[in-house]
Amino acid sequence: MARLNVNPTRMELNKLKARLKTATRGHKLLKDKTDEMIRRFSEIIREDKALRDSVEEYIAETLKQFSLARTSAKRSDAELVFSMPAVSAEVECGVKTVMSVPVPSLTLSLSGKTGEYPYSLAFMTAEADSAVDMAGNLLQKFIKLAELEKTTAMLADEIEKSKRRVNALEYVLIPNLEETIRYIAMKLEENDRSSRTRLMKVKSMLENR
Repeated sequence: MARLNVNPTRMELNKLKARLKTATRGHKLLKDKTDEMIRRFSEIIREDKALRDSVEEYIAETLKQFSLARTSAKRSDAELVFSMPAVSAEVECGVKTVMSVPVPSLTLSLSGKTGEYPYSLAFMTAEADSAVDMAGNLLQKFIKLAELEKTTAMLADEIEKSKRRVNALEYVLIPNLEETIRYIAMKLEENDRSSRTRLMKVKSMLENR
């Protein structure tokens, strides 16, 4: 612990006591906020992991359907029809807050004739229809996964910063304030004793006269 470089006066003592009270209260509030952020972070991490596992399984199924569709048609026909999307997709990026931390909010919007396939049903099989439907559903899952991944990264950074602030208050500022307060209190007591001793000597000298 390091003592702060201040003058040992009663005014400074009162200021330091007020700072200590504020720092102690701030430490408690910040620690409670950090604990709540960690709790919310754990919830989002579990949601993110579940969605990631689901997306990985869905990707495998979607690729399987595309493979079946390609084997059921000419390669040139399959490549042609799958390269012509029926709708266009745009992602709107907004901002929301999680424990006062701004995180992204992604919204997928589709334009065009939804529910239709970008090819004639006479040229492709039911496997192609299923593959296209699954690919469309997969896009929405990707957007949600990207939102969760970025949210967890930003929350992790904020939790790390908050932990550093809590540790700085708990192990540096508050102990230094307490040590300085003890030092000033001892100095003031010594000064009071010295003053009383001098007064007693002066009184004794006056009485002897």
